[in-house]
Amino acid sequence: MEALVLEQKGVLSLREIDLPLELGPDDVKIRINTVGVCGSDVHYYTHGAIGPFVLREPMVLGHEAAGTVVEVGANVQTLAVGDRVCMEPGIPNLSSRASKLGIYNVDPSVRFWATPPIHGVLTPFVVHPAAFTYKLPDNVSFAEGAMVEPFAIGMQAAARARISPGDVAVVIGCGPIGIMVALAALAGGCSRVYVSDFSADKLAIAGRYQGIIPVNIGERALKDVVLAETDGWGADVVFEASGSPKAYNGLFDLVRPGGALVMVGLPVDPVTFDVSGAIAKEVRIETVFRYANIFDRALQLIASGKVDLKPLITDTFNFNDSIKAFERAASARPTDVKLQILMEGEGN
Repeated sequence: MEALVLEQKGVLSLREIDLPLELGPDDVKIRINTVGVCGSDVHYYTHGAIGPFVLREPMVLGHEAAGTVVEVGANVQTLAVGDRVCMEPGIPNLSSRASKLGIYNVDPSVRFWATPPIHGVLTPFVVHPAAFTYKLPDNVSFAEGAMVEPFAIGMQAAARARISPGDVAVVIGCGPIGIMVALAALAGGCSRVYVSDFSADKLAIAGRYQGIIPVNIGERALKDVVLAETDGWGADVVFEASGSPKAYNGLFDLVRPGGALVMVGLPVDPVTFDVSGAIAKEVRIETVFRYANIFDRALQLIASGKVDLKPLITDTFNFNDSIKAFERAASARPTDVKLQILMEGEGN
């Protein structure tokens, strides 16, 4: 099949590649409709690696996807041909100790689309376990279905935060994941969420949502804003979603005593971590790696209308122009949030 292949760092091609399409009894075959361009996809394109995951051979990109079931395995009863679906891109070993503990996202043997050496789904068809394939409600488009994956990360962060109704939250970083975290925090019960960044354009996009308060840290220190808005007490929850080592400077000045820090962003470089600052306030520290047992809940929130992700879809490219989509994503336009790729011959 034709696919968008990352040949090596900085080199993309649209070409034929032999991909497995054998249908097991518990699998479904899906015709891909829409695929989102994720920051991790772009990072592999521009850097060739993310931490220990190193590109050593050509790999098909793409893991935020939605499509239509075209074939079902003999044991599948929950899905049928013609169903519109989105897919959770990580396939764990359901017999592993991590899976039995309910934390399959940290299963060392998980096979995650577009993470070396596992191929992604920027190709016309894919075979996937029915257990990790979710039927889209009629009012959820393919484009929104492809947004469930990044929103699930926000949902995981909100769940790890253990939000209480009325909590005040801070999100550091106004990229796609930062915005997803802010929206999930609001859906989880936060009364308001302060989102910080240097990009006025991205902050303006986030600020369109009721309950999100943008903070341009090029104009005013985040600490000053948070303390002024909380009468010097601090935020109940702080989400670090930028991945910038600089974000950790004075981080615990933002959190109230007994509050929580949720680390979502992945720093490329080592960070300076104020252990004394954390201990002095007994800050609870949580970490987020992808998601577990949350994909269907993210989808239902979107379907309910309580979370509207459509304004975050900046532009859509045809599959034939998918290299241009990645070049655009790598250019990091400040007005871009989510770019998507539409496979030929499909519609939303």
